[in-house]
Amino acid sequence: MSRKDAINSLFLKKPEPAATGQVKNAERVRTGAIAAMGSSLQEMTDGARAAERLQQQLAEGEVVIALDPKQIEGSMISDRIPTDVDPGFEGLVARIAEYGQQVPILVRPHPEKPDQFQIAYGRRRLRAAVRLGTPVKAIVRSLSDAELVIAQGRENLDRADLTFIEKAFFARRLEDAGYDRATIMAALSTDKSDLSRYIAIARRLPEPIVLKIGPAPKSGRARWIALAEKLAEARSIATVEALLDDPEIETRDSDSRFLLVWKAVDKSAKRAAKRSDVWMNPAGKRAGRVERSEGKTALVFNEKIVPEFATWISSRLDDLYVEFSNSRDEEEETRN
Repeated sequence: MSRKDAINSLFLKKPEPAATGQVKNAERVRTGAIAAMGSSLQEMTDGARAAERLQQQLAEGEVVIALDPKQIEGSMISDRIPTDVDPGFEGLVARIAEYGQQVPILVRPHPEKPDQFQIAYGRRRLRAAVRLGTPVKAIVRSLSDAELVIAQGRENLDRADLTFIEKAFFARRLEDAGYDRATIMAALSTDKSDLSRYIAIARRLPEPIVLKIGPAPKSGRARWIALAEKLAEARSIATVEALLDDPEIETRDSDSRFLLVWKAVDKSAKRAAKRSDVWMNPAGKRAGRVERSEGKTALVFNEKIVPEFATWISSRLDDLYVEFSNSRDEEEETRN
């Protein structure tokens, strides 16, 4: 006999003939009893499922708990570039205040401090909990150092992608901390060639300037590389540092700060070009100029004023260099 048949046999037996009112009351009682049993069975099922999920989490060493934010330390390697102007964070605080924290953060037990934890990801949710003065929901998972940074990188890529410059400095910091390339590639979900580019650009850019600019989500690899080239000149670095120290600039969002820095270094480069040495031909016309930057020197001739002169110079470079070397040797002999 099925469960349904058993229930029907208990509660749906036809009563002895009775008055119509009595029959209706009996039916009402029986219907209420069935509903109560159905509700109890549903609660038992839901409870069993919840217990099963909890058992599975415990078996995997993972459980969601509420933690005091003071118990949680920052991640070992920073992946985000902090910014004072973050409209998205204010929206996150408002959503959590209204609906509660829907997605837990990920932490691991602190390897050295009892009752303390280290965060793998979810720092903005942790900051929101601190702002609201509430506990933070967290998944506690036993993770090695490598597993921690891989989880940190993967979650950021899946939920709120790091900007190009954040990926670059995250990769550089991981390498500086001694992680091998395989672990870093796993954390960033990237390949060997892209990883090399990330680390190379992060080593070319002055970190204090990048931290003041911020993550600049609208600026990709090409613009950061171009900025690195422009910043190679000491004059450009001084210009940018002075610009970013302006309190008014600090109130701008990160992309606006990047554009202001870009314009500043571009103007600096143009001013440097204007200081190039100009060559006047015997007729008094501007026939060419000497440009110097980053340890390089270039001769630029005006073909309209001195046509084919550049070709003639290039054909005589060997002779000119010999003449130059001989003159240097003669000067050296004269000094001695």
